Amino acid sequence: MKWLVVLGLVAFSECIVKIPLRRVKTMRKALSGKNMLNNFLKEHAYRLSQISFRGSNLTSHPLRNIKDLVYLANITIGTPPQEFQVFLDTGSSDLWVPSDFCTSPGCSKHVRFRHLQSSTFRLTNKTFSITYGSGRIKGVVAHDTVRIGDLVSTDQPFSLSMAEYGLEHIPFDGILGLNYPNVSSSGAIPIFDKLKNQGAISEPVFAFYLSKDKQEGSVVMFGGVDHRYYRGKLNWVPLIQAGNWIIHMDSISIERKVIACSGGCVAFVDIGTAFIEGPKPLVDNMQKLIRAKPWRSKHYVSCSAVNTLPSITFTINGINYPVPGRAYILKDSRRRCYSTFKEIPLSPTTEFWMLGDVFLRLYFSVFDRGNDRIGLARAV
Repeated sequence: MKWLVVLGLVAFSECIVKIPLRRVKTMRKALSGKNMLNNFLKEHAYRLSQISFRGSNLTSHPLRNIKDLVYLANITIGTPPQEFQVFLDTGSSDLWVPSDFCTSPGCSKHVRFRHLQSSTFRLTNKTFSITYGSGRIKGVVAHDTVRIGDLVSTDQPFSLSMAEYGLEHIPFDGILGLNYPNVSSSGAIPIFDKLKNQGAISEPVFAFYLSKDKQEGSVVMFGGVDHRYYRGKLNWVPLIQAGNWIIHMDSISIERKVIACSGGCVAFVDIGTAFIEGPKPLVDNMQKLIRAKPWRSKHYVSCSAVNTLPSITFTINGINYPVPGRAYILKDSRRRCYSTFKEIPLSPTTEFWMLGDVFLRLYFSVFDRGNDRIGLARAV
């Protein structure tokens, strides 16, 4: 997963595009020293938080909240356009939707792309296969016109799933990846890069505002940042290495006592992850500290105690990002309160955490491909 160069964001008269999302339930030490991080930010700074939005081209879609686990947006593919609900994911780079040739049970429950009805469709001889935590897909690579709001990518490579396994119950049709090109499973240029190369967006930046406790309001922005969605200033954090949305995290603490990431660790900032995930021993200790009791696949707490639970503070580049109990506790379908700290399904040699939607609902996030960094600020 990789990234780009320095650009000045001052004039945004044409291309800041905002797209509302549908919300659905479901280490290297490079640059790790504080002085090195600060020097990097000074050398790669631009005035993103001071942009004027007068005359900007803003595009939005209706929103829907399904159970508080993932965030969806509407896109269209083909000529005339066929509409799909896609899951936006910073952990992958591919765009895929089901093909009308797919006969898997999962495909039959979702909108399928009808290629014969599109005059701009072009098939290739490339195949692809992607494995996710909950299932896998395989299919072919094609080209067609893809629209995200007012953004139009012509002859965009995308993947058509011909077979899907374990994805029957996902509440979306496909996935739109927003990671670096080198992460692509199909080898195709991601839609964000294609839009950037075509000049459809003025700056190589996208940002997320994830709504809290309501169906509407979530937004993804392409080409710039709307400062009305956050308070204060954006705090910039360089990526450990261009090519993935992975940063260095200083520590995790409760009431100033470090409980994890004591010597520094790696954190993946991922819109495609619902919870906050980490190594099993450390997550188990966190569950004990917040008095969460295991039952089946979750850890539960008394709903009456949520407001008394301690904040858990994630320190990144010297800045504290507290996550209070009301943010890291959710309710299941039976209105029982459960912890959103979860064991990571991998066992990397380096301590590794995933900061998902639980964290990103509190902190407005900017993914800056131009400078290979992530900006965080308190969301409104």
